[in-house]
Amino acid sequence: MLNEERIALANYRIEKAKTCLKASRILLKDECYSDSANRSYYAIFHSINAINALDNVGFKKHSGVLSNFNLKYIKTNIIEKEYGKIANAAFDIRKDNDYTDFYVASKKEVIDQYESAVAFVDRIEKYIKGEIDSQ
Repeated sequence: MLNEERIALANYRIEKAKTCLKASRILLKDECYSDSANRSYYAIFHSINAINALDNVGFKKHSGVLSNFNLKYIKTNIIEKEYGKIANAAFDIRKDNDYTDFYVASKKEVIDQYESAVAFVDRIEKYIKGEIDSQ
């Protein structure tokens, strides 16, 4: 059974994800592609952490967050496989963007990542709402 604190944290993290999407959209419009890609990734990251709040688990590294999501939600078909691919691709772009010298994501990649992040956050929000409503 979910307690109020875990539900509040999950909802807070979804709102944080939506704020990242808003920032990503603004940055994309302003042709700040690198920063837009970063914000799209963090929208996905925060939405996965919203699920983690419901599960009462936390991880120190981004790779742990993604690994747990893939293991617990994608491989078990709780969340459709396409969302695992979205999360993993966003992580790779964010990692390259932040740590690889001279890496430049294309405008198309960034637009695709933003659109995928919007779909991802929406899917996770629906999952969380369903979990909360079933209590």
